[in-house]
Amino acid sequence: MTKSMGTTRLTRGMIAVSAACLALSSVVLSTSAASASVKLPSSGVETPTGGTVSETGSTLLYPLFNLWAGGYSSKYSSTTIQTGGTGSGTGISEAENGTINIGASDAYLSPTVVSANPTLKNIPLAISAQLVAYNVPGVTAHIKLSGQILSKIYQGTITKWNDSAIASANPGLTLPATSIVTLHRSDSSGDTFLFTTYLSKADPSGWGTKIGYNTTVPWPNAPGALGESGNSGMVSGCKATPGCVAYVGISYLTQALQAGLGYAALQNGAGQYQLPTQQAIALQAAGYVKKTPANGTISLIYGNIKGGYPIINYEYAIVNAKQSSSSTAKNIRSVLEWAINKNFGANSSYLTQVNFQPLPSKVQAQSLKQVLGIS
Repeated sequence: MTKSMGTTRLTRGMIAVSAACLALSSVVLSTSAASASVKLPSSGVETPTGGTVSETGSTLLYPLFNLWAGGYSSKYSSTTIQTGGTGSGTGISEAENGTINIGASDAYLSPTVVSANPTLKNIPLAISAQLVAYNVPGVTAHIKLSGQILSKIYQGTITKWNDSAIASANPGLTLPATSIVTLHRSDSSGDTFLFTTYLSKADPSGWGTKIGYNTTVPWPNAPGALGESGNSGMVSGCKATPGCVAYVGISYLTQALQAGLGYAALQNGAGQYQLPTQQAIALQAAGYVKKTPANGTISLIYGNIKGGYPIINYEYAIVNAKQSSSSTAKNIRSVLEWAINKNFGANSSYLTQVNFQPLPSKVQAQSLKQVLGIS
């Protein structure tokens, strides 16, 4: 598959997901979590006090945060965003223990973490998705894979690419008898959380009962299974391993295509096989807008949504609502206000570079309310 083929497929039928249509003129917005009212300027973004805002976590969100860092500092030169791609688990834990201002995560906070840290928030910033990539010599088509098939692959009960289960899902496609090598994340990863959630929902009596989902899981002993660190490691590892299958964040699509990897059409909750096109991601997201609670904690995976791509998610900022100083709180609010504003960080000039989509207006309004509660 060539890069141009993959790019054309992803952009075909693109539809815009509306970003927030909030009136951000000078108005005092109060939240129950805020100790005082925050007055937003007409731009919708507070002017920071200056200094450094530290961020680390999700490698899926890392490319976008790097883009944001440059864009934000070009507008507010007194403030620098220090970014890091260390995995969602690290982003959550460092936000939890206060060693980082913003933890980046593909996963929402678990009830256990929230119970232990009631002021810790997961704030949706954008919509992302996950690919299932593979290195199958001689195959250029998009292989159709279901969650049940992937569950059996990762449990080591389907071991060849020409297995009858894969072949029956792909009539007319010639598949080689190449051995399958599963790749998984060795670090604590939001991508692992997303992928294992898909497997758990698609195969509840199998993967869901035996293994479950989390940022780390006890991986079964599939033949030749390999652990890789970060999304970059998953791409490079799959490139170097004929027969591999790997879950990769969509912000690494270009790298995956450049590495010569293919990516699958995944079966959704409605029984359809869908590619991660902008349209399919948007349809999936639209099905969850009304269901998204005020705190943003919800799985967007494997819904019974016609035309929807089954592995999408909100990308989260993990932030403590109670900061050590008002100046730190204001800096964090400013960065996040800028990030979710359609005129700035949520503009397509940033998001399309990593194949992300902006938050729907209702969710953006909820995120802004959480941001304004940081004090």
